[in-house]
Amino acid sequence: MHHCVFAAPFALENTLRFVRAATHVPGVRIGVVSQEPIERIPEDLRARIAGFAQVRDALTGDGLVLGVRELERRFGHRVDSLIGILEQLQVPLADARARLGLPGTSPDAARNFRDKARMKEVLRAHGIPCARHALATTDGEALANAATIGYPLVAKPPAGAGAKSTVRVENPEQLRAHLASCPPSAAEPLLLEEFVQGREFSFDSVSIAGRHVFHSVSTYTPTPLEVVQNPWIQWNVLLPRELDSPDFREIFSAGPRALDALGMHTGMTHMEWFRRDDGSIAVSEVAARPPGAQFTSLLSLAHDTDFYVAWARLVTHGQFEIPTRKYAAGAAYLRAQGHGAAVQGIRGIDDVRRELGGLVVEAKLPRPGQTPSGSYEGEGYVLLRHQDTSVVRDALRRVVELVRVDLG
Repeated sequence: MHHCVFAAPFALENTLRFVRAATHVPGVRIGVVSQEPIERIPEDLRARIAGFAQVRDALTGDGLVLGVRELERRFGHRVDSLIGILEQLQVPLADARARLGLPGTSPDAARNFRDKARMKEVLRAHGIPCARHALATTDGEALANAATIGYPLVAKPPAGAGAKSTVRVENPEQLRAHLASCPPSAAEPLLLEEFVQGREFSFDSVSIAGRHVFHSVSTYTPTPLEVVQNPWIQWNVLLPRELDSPDFREIFSAGPRALDALGMHTGMTHMEWFRRDDGSIAVSEVAARPPGAQFTSLLSLAHDTDFYVAWARLVTHGQFEIPTRKYAAGAAYLRAQGHGAAVQGIRGIDDVRRELGGLVVEAKLPRPGQTPSGSYEGEGYVLLRHQDTSVVRDALRRVVELVRVDLG
């Protein structure tokens, strides 16, 4: 029996989906460490876990070590693995594993993925194309670095995730205004990065003991930064059935080389990359965790397999069966529009059901009274699947055209 602890600081819907999947892996007992009470976990899932430990702070190495040791006492057995999916957990997880003598990505490698400035230094040192960048700890450094990089540029925290606190800066005046609201310091530096003009994609992958064994590419319409800057945009992601597009050729080489350089061990990763207007590519960011924003569901749909369970089996047993890509899949993200503090209603869903009902495989619709999330994921989504990529691409466009989520 494999004794595994799942770090779930918060009882988030997506986190619990991964916890539930882990409980379905044969030969694995799952314990959970959280900073929330066990009552936040659904009763049916509580019945499937072998133990639960509540700690004061499950986002720190100290808290995770404390939780693991408590579960070892309850198991009466040494824990074999410590896993988790949140971006901000990856360094604490690595630190806790090192202290507990558990396998997994090393602390140095985890920092390579988490610190975006450090990441780009590593990538550039290994000849992997990435956006021009600089780290600033003072206003003067920021303005000087921006002049070297050139405008427009992107300003963001080095350890950000999901485009949060990320802004596009057009000129020195806008940068000065941003610095006034978020002054950089040695403790909280500011990462300035080339604003890449072009199309954005993801490169989602699986590694086992440092060996790259699987990848998938998806396309964004439009880019996440444009979505963050324009709350009214309903964007979409497409996983084409075919991966032989000339657009993808370079990333099949650069992607695995980037993972090797950063020190990926065993697990899934999510890489964002661009193809510039001049045809060159640039790696933007890489996260050493399963992709969020329904990407894991899209991988499941495209390959007709459960990637949530596949990830759990990968990080507990070090096993992964390479699936065949059978379908194209896509997600349209439903984001509230207008002014107001809550969702007032949703229009166009009946039209989607009539026109595209046969393609819809999963949907989470915004609820009247729901508070806007403020994130690029929006208030809901529609997932589509078909064997023909062009059918899914056209259907995603129609969902975005037809559906409106009104604030009031």
